[in-house]
Amino acid sequence: MKAKIKSILLASGALLFSVCLLTMPTETVEASRRGLELWASTVFPSLLPFFVTGELLIGFGIVHFIGVLFEPIMRPLFNIPGVGGFVWAIGMASGYPAGANFTARMRQEGQLSQVEAERLVAFSNASNPIFIIAVISVSFLKTPSLGFLLAGVHYGSNLLVGLIMRFYQHNQTNDRKKAPVQGIWKRAFNTLHHTRINNNKPFGKLLGDAVIQAVETALMIGGFIIIFSVISTILIETGILILISKLFSTFFLLFQIPPILSLPFSIGMFEITIGAQQIASVLNQSMMIKAMLISALLAFNGLSVHAQVASILASTDIRYQAYLYGRLLQSVLATVLILCFYPLLNLKNHSPIGQAIPVQAVSSNYLSHLIDFLSQYGMIITISSLFVCTIILLYRMIKQLKRKSMD
Repeated sequence: MKAKIKSILLASGALLFSVCLLTMPTETVEASRRGLELWASTVFPSLLPFFVTGELLIGFGIVHFIGVLFEPIMRPLFNIPGVGGFVWAIGMASGYPAGANFTARMRQEGQLSQVEAERLVAFSNASNPIFIIAVISVSFLKTPSLGFLLAGVHYGSNLLVGLIMRFYQHNQTNDRKKAPVQGIWKRAFNTLHHTRINNNKPFGKLLGDAVIQAVETALMIGGFIIIFSVISTILIETGILILISKLFSTFFLLFQIPPILSLPFSIGMFEITIGAQQIASVLNQSMMIKAMLISALLAFNGLSVHAQVASILASTDIRYQAYLYGRLLQSVLATVLILCFYPLLNLKNHSPIGQAIPVQAVSSNYLSHLIDFLSQYGMIITISSLFVCTIILLYRMIKQLKRKSMD
């Protein structure tokens, strides 16, 4: 019976979505264009280098090398193998959903058990520092000094989630034997060497596989960004998002948060970037409350990212619930940490950018330069990468056809 109800709901949802596309063609096409532009100019060129590099590190055995070295640290702190250190680091550096993507890869390779992978995915999917510091604090809030607080709170609350999630499914027995610390460098190098030998792929093949795998994942992410951009627009146009915001406004009143921020926050639950921008643009509101709500959105990741993570995990036996628990837990922790540490941040004598100095004055900052570079050349990088991937696929297809003809 439950399966039939689920089928009816899914079919009804798909039909309703199709009707909305037909009745609101102008709005949905514009939303698709915005989502595509965001993905092609920023998301794709930002994530692709990390995805390709990560695949190469896995292929060359460097991840296994790191896994042996980090075992004495990651096991007692987070109750996961040392390879979790690599996933956690690349997840923070590149942003979501890289952490979930490489957690799934490690699970497929047998480096993590099911429970260990669920512990890791709960806290390895973070926002990257460029987005937090350069985009949110500089571009949106016009307060650069707030960026380091937001970043510190985001990664600090992420660390706390990892420490708490070590007790997740703690009754599950760990079959891995505890390796001695003595001779750890030798064992790490031997692991790297054996992994590379067993992989038995020439560099050209390995690089081609890395590019194809990275582009495939990036294309999937782009599809979700476009779909959720359209869904957010439909919810706004139909007034459903306004009803959702009224539920949040009732909750906000309990904590003395201005209800005017409930609609931007509701939008941020679906798409973080747009929601954070609208929260920052609300005038005459406390900067601490804005920072608190944005920090909660960063911790939650947004439903668009949730859909991306669920799609990535679907190819493994990693359960999505652990990721959801981690996001909800971090949202609470991030909010509490902002309330604790914001009073220590001296913003009394700070003039927001735009009132004291022009925004361009901050462009000397490295992160701002990187944002400018992506805005100018991101689309070119995306098109070039897709072209290279197409050439690799065509070359392999022709090579495979030649082999078949020779046989």
